[in-house]
Amino acid sequence: MAGDLNQTLNVSATGMDAQTQRLRIIAENIANQDTTGSSPGAEPYRRKTITFASTMDKAAGVQGVGVKNVGEDGSDLPLRYDPANPAANAQGYVKLPNVNIFIEMMDMREAERSYSANVSVMQATRGMLNKTIDLLK
Repeated sequence: MAGDLNQTLNVSATGMDAQTQRLRIIAENIANQDTTGSSPGAEPYRRKTITFASTMDKAAGVQGVGVKNVGEDGSDLPLRYDPANPAANAQGYVKLPNVNIFIEMMDMREAERSYSANVSVMQATRGMLNKTIDLLK
């Protein structure tokens, strides 16, 4: 039984780690939401995305979750007319990052809920382990 509970802790730990990495990507996107290029027509910051995949811990015999890929969002870059900007092209338009703060905030809340759910599982598992230890005393 204790082995099963340890496996449960391992699975929850992988979920917490994955969501922590997701929050790091979201923070990077938010921090760079206004980062344009530094020369005429230069590319601005592109929103990063993260995808997860199931992972197998052969030693523990359980499946967890891990980061499969950190990529870039290939959606169109918005343009803003700002001929005084050093990154403006010949027509006076500046390419802006494709970061949408509302999407980032929704992703952040989803990651927070997932992280909290994993914490709750760990707390319940720890309580069960403590009760088991108390029974063995």
